[in-house]
Amino acid sequence: MFEGKSFLDVINMGGYTLYVLLGASILSIMVICFKSVEFWRKFKITKVRLLDKLMKEIKINKFDEAINFCDTINSPMASVVKAGILAFKENEGNLGEAMEREIMFQTVKLERFTVVLGTLGNISVYIGLFGTVLGIIRAFHDISRIDLGGNISVIIEGVSGALIATAAGLFVAIPAVIAYNFFIKLIDRFVVDMEYCSSVIKDILRSEKE
Repeated sequence: MFEGKSFLDVINMGGYTLYVLLGASILSIMVICFKSVEFWRKFKITKVRLLDKLMKEIKINKFDEAINFCDTINSPMASVVKAGILAFKENEGNLGEAMEREIMFQTVKLERFTVVLGTLGNISVYIGLFGTVLGIIRAFHDISRIDLGGNISVIIEGVSGALIATAAGLFVAIPAVIAYNFFIKLIDRFVVDMEYCSSVIKDILRSEKE
């Protein structure tokens, strides 16, 4: 059916909704690449290495060095720990609240753009189905205006062209949903690590205060 047809010809067969899905596909790929690089950079240091270094600095009261070290680490865990150390250094009443606020802030940053993938994963299938319905309506409208003479291939070509939109919708939705679920799982792991670091640093700073 697609023999001798270019990519644009196939797009045109599926109708204008395929241009919408093409744009959605490009946007989805951009978000997936961006979030993959972002999370890869944030996973460069583990919570064990981070806490090991910071505990050594805190136990000898080198709080400025600990804060500077946190500034060199591109990790939400480092930002949470830094908030706790700053609160301790400035004699704020509740270290836990300072770190909890930072956890919420870092979680929002981690979730940035993931809603795009979730939305594309949900609506792309419906856009594809919408394109298919429009394509079938158009195909039967064209059939009613011409004399087929028993040539069923014309009907098959019209309907198959309309079904391209559904296939394109699934092509966009499946990777978006997989990536969305994967990133949400990574964010959950980050949240657990931030809460763990918060608990450990809180205990250490309180023991130092006593």
